[in-house]
This record gives sequence, C-alpha cells and structure tokens, in this order.
Amino acid sequence: MNILFIIVAAILLLGPLIAIHEFGHYWVARRMGVKVLVYSIGFGPKIFQWTSKKSGIQYRLAALPFGGYVRMLDEREGNVPEDQLHLAFNRQSVWKRFAIVAAGPLINLLLAVILFWILYLPASEQLNTRIGKVIPQTPAAQVDLRVGDKITAIDQQATPTWEKLNYTLLERMGETGTVTVEVDRAGQILQKQLPIKNFIQDQNQSALQSLGFMPYQPKIKPIIGQINADGAAARQGMKVGDEIGAINGQAVNDWLDAVEIIRKSPEKLLSFTILRQGQIYTLEIMPQAKKDSMGNVTGMIGAGIQAEKFKIPSEYALTVKYTPLEAFSLAIDKTWQLSTMTVNGIVKMIRGLIGLDNISGPITIAKVAGQSAEMGWQTFLSFMALMSVSLGVLNLLPIPMLDGGHLVYYLIEALRGRPVSEQVQLFGLKIGMALLGTMMLLALFNDIMRF
Repeated sequence: MNILFIIVAAILLLGPLIAIHEFGHYWVARRMGVKVLVYSIGFGPKIFQWTSKKSGIQYRLAALPFGGYVRMLDEREGNVPEDQLHLAFNRQSVWKRFAIVAAGPLINLLLAVILFWILYLPASEQLNTRIGKVIPQTPAAQVDLRVGDKITAIDQQATPTWEKLNYTLLERMGETGTVTVEVDRAGQILQKQLPIKNFIQDQNQSALQSLGFMPYQPKIKPIIGQINADGAAARQGMKVGDEIGAINGQAVNDWLDAVEIIRKSPEKLLSFTILRQGQIYTLEIMPQAKKDSMGNVTGMIGAGIQAEKFKIPSEYALTVKYTPLEAFSLAIDKTWQLSTMTVNGIVKMIRGLIGLDNISGPITIAKVAGQSAEMGWQTFLSFMALMSVSLGVLNLLPIPMLDGGHLVYYLIEALRGRPVSEQVQLFGLKIGMALLGTMMLLALFNDIMRF
C-alpha cells in the first residue's frame, strides 16, 4: 500500500461518518424549527462553499477532514434580530435541544445497523464452531477440549458463529477467573471451565490463542509458491518450489506450522531444512521484524504459497442465509454488542484492567482503512460500521465538549427547572478540553510507537 492509497481510503471512511453525524444535528434542528447557518464537513480553510438561496444555509467543505460542525442561530454567539428569536437554538425547550444534540451520535449508530444489515443479506459459507486445533499446554488442553468438539455457548451466551464467539470472549478482556465453554461432543453436552488471568493482555495473541483452541484450517503443504525479491528468504537462496521439512530441527508438516514459527521469531536466526528436487539443503534465515497496525511485532521472511481455493469439509461447513428481517435483527444485535463492548473497554481502561496502549489514533485508523479497502468492499464496510459505532458511543460519553456532556447539562436543567450556570459550563469545558487533549496526544503517541 502506498501513502496515497491509505489517505484516500481514510477519507472515504471518515468523510461519510462525519457527514452523517453532522447531518443528524442538521436535520433534527431544522425539524425542530431552529435556523441553521452553516453545515460544514471538516475544519480550517474552505475548499468549497455554496449558499442556498432558499434557506440561506452555507454548505462548506473544509481542508481538515477530522470533524465537522453545524452552526445554528444562537444568542450566545452573537446578536439575534428580535423577529428571529423564536428560531434561536438557546430559545428552544430543553427536550428540543436534547433531541438536536443526541441526533448526531444516534444517526451514527443507525448507520452501523444499516451497514451490518447490508453485510448480513448475502448468503455465505462459513466455518461452524467445531474445534479444528487444540494448542498444547493451554487452558483448552488442560480441561481436555478436543478436535471435533463443537462450541455451542460461551458464558451461557449462544455462539452459532466464530464471529459471535470472538465478540463474547472479548467481553472478558482484562479479567481473571474462568470462562465457561459449552461443547457438543458427539451429541453429549459438556461444560468446561477454562482458567484465565489478565485475559488477552498479550497483544500478539488472539482470544482463541490465549484459551488454546482454534477453528478448522485446511492442511497446506509447506511448499514455496512465491518469493519476495527484497525478503530475507530470497537473500539466503530460498526458491519457488522448495518444500520446508523442518525449522530448527522441528518437523514442519503444514504451511501454517511454518508461519507460526516464523511469526514468533523476529530477528532470530532460524535453520530451515529444505527439500529441492530430491536434494536436502540447509538455509540460515533471519525473519525480519514487522509491526502491524496495532503495534504487534512479528517475523516475516518474504515467502508465500500459491493462492488456491480450499473446500471446507462438510463437518466444519456452515451455510448462512438470513431473511431481510433476520438480517436486520442481527444488525441491531451486533451494533448493541459492539456499543456495550466499547463502553466496557473504556471502563476497564479506567480501572486499569486494560492497558492504555490499546488506544489508537488517526494514523492507525488510516492504515487499517487502507488494509480493509485492499481486502474488498465487505471488509471496508465492516470497518466503517465499527468506526461508526465507536464515533456514536464516544460522542455520547458524559464529557464536556462532546455531545454527551451537553446532554448531561440538559438532563440537569430538566430536573432543576433552570439551566446549568455559565460558570459551571465554562469549568466543565476546560476539563473536557484537557481530557480530550490528553487522549488525543496519547493516541498519537501510541500510533507513532507502533511504527
């Protein structure tokens, strides 16, 4: 991926999310009888501006696409003609103001539902939740989970797909105790208690790897199908057609076994036993260290297999087809699940159960946007839906400067019968600016450290 592709992908991702967020404020404000003056996507110097002759609203596109705003008629921001006082935002009832401010985050959540609904509509073949591999000396191995066991529930929550299973496990991030895994073993339902401690704190491991069971993966012969001319493998003489027999004396029977060893060995010298045209060779190769978008360091040698399609065995296959109504219900459920998981993650960060290094900033978002765009429209839409949930939930947090902070003020006003004083709001504004500024700097620092 080049930098231009990443920038374009980031704009295509964030632009619609910002536009729809501000449109929520804009649309509800006009329906509530408030005069809108400016609808802007982005901040800073204007790139494009158009003024509607009918409504007088200025529509702007600005240079910095990191947000936007809707400016409404308001006595706190300037003089308002007496004949237009009824159109001013500050003159509206508390519930009208509440609706206008809440509309931005809520329309982001609605957009996420629509995107997930689109993704759930096409029929797809997936892996069912039958275990394909149990990693030795892990919690799964300790409680005798076996290849072929079908996982039906995690902590009493049904897990029809690996996606649902993974999201259920992520809810336990940072926790210590046990995870209850219900499995179907040849018709017999068993419950296993898997011990966890500071669950998924190692960023190099997924939730499944931490517990020690994995989905089915096709067996692929460890035969080299492609070589990167700039990679470590090419420099040390590896060629297309070579078959890897062992690494550091450890037999390799499957390509994924070789990948796992290489990924865990950045900047470590490995001895490869190679079979080439009936002859056995030994190559000393040091995998190059590479950081992914989340800052995880892995090894790579610049070699791969030839792309080919693999048929999923019938016992591991699951054909998924939803009606439009079922897909919509699942989309709502997934949006809710991601929303609660985001809130839980924030709470666990505050409690110290999850490290602050999990916070990502604009650089990471742009890189992941580029990666998801490369993988196809479905992956890109899925990431857009995830970001839309994050934008909606984060804006509802009760922090001054954010929509959620204003909503708290309006709730207090509704209970007290009078607005929160300007002095209190100004003090809250300073606290909100400090909090958000600190979080932005931390996110940017994490992004830079991941590079």
